[in-house]
Amino acid sequence: MPIPLVDPKTKSFENAHRSFCWQVPGGFNMAGAVCDRHAGKPSATALLCETSAGQTARYTFRDLRLLSNRLANAFQSSGVQTGDPVAIILPQRVETGLCHLAAWKIGAVSLPLSVLFGTDALQYRLQDSGARIVICSKVGLDRVQSLRAELPGLDTVINCDHPKAGFWPLLNRGADAFETIKSAADDPALIIFTSGTTGPPKGAVIAHRCLLGNLSGFEMSHNFFPQADDLMWTPADWAWTGGLLDALIPAWFYGKPVLGYDGGRFDAEKARMSCAVKLSRRSSCWHRITPRRTLCDRIYRMRFGAISPPTSIHARLSLSVNYR
Repeated sequence: MPIPLVDPKTKSFENAHRSFCWQVPGGFNMAGAVCDRHAGKPSATALLCETSAGQTARYTFRDLRLLSNRLANAFQSSGVQTGDPVAIILPQRVETGLCHLAAWKIGAVSLPLSVLFGTDALQYRLQDSGARIVICSKVGLDRVQSLRAELPGLDTVINCDHPKAGFWPLLNRGADAFETIKSAADDPALIIFTSGTTGPPKGAVIAHRCLLGNLSGFEMSHNFFPQADDLMWTPADWAWTGGLLDALIPAWFYGKPVLGYDGGRFDAEKARMSCAVKLSRRSSCWHRITPRRTLCDRIYRMRFGAISPPTSIHARLSLSVNYR
């Protein structure tokens, strides 16, 4: 697959459209595409993390591969199997990305849920998806624990902030080596729930190929991403498609770093200062924050792989996992 998919030297949308061809292989796993294949560059930064308290951390793609391998082994040891939904209720922090990567590596299906959800919203989505495991921070822990009686299928709740019995002790018990499952491009990778503006929220099972369907629009809407010294940041929660599939995961596909800011409610001034510090050494990236209007405005984004028959999301997931 050529990278970038769209020639940045193209003179018109018509030329770009005429020369473009979708390339979706039969076998495709997002964890391998956005993480493992970049691990051969040991110093390549994948994630810069910052909290509202000013704590910072840096992770390379090699770090992400090692840590997600350990977590994949730990998930399997905890009973997570191919096709199982893995609910992730976390803000922009490294554990969020690792949970998605590890889930995809074992053939499980990641279920991103917003940290802003109340108990009713969480209960509905966890019941409808049939999630057996939840990874959250101390912020969401009480809400999830209060629902245990209504969620008999929920076996495990992992607190990322518990120093002795939480996420990191579990991850560190996993082995370093893991062979990512050979997923078909049509295999389920994500469950994304709609907002529920017309009736109850509806869960869509999204296949691994959804990433490939999003890349051309991603490149053009960001002025022909990737460019030298790019650094991606979004104020959107990584639980939403705008934060996950329109920022974090595509940036990693191209081997570019992402800034994750775990600062609670959005604060424009804090966000501006954080970006200014990170971008001071990457001046060419300012157009990611204030994009110019280009022919990219005319591109239509395509996403592949939504499966939406009129059944519960749990039954839908079982159908899509077992069907070939």
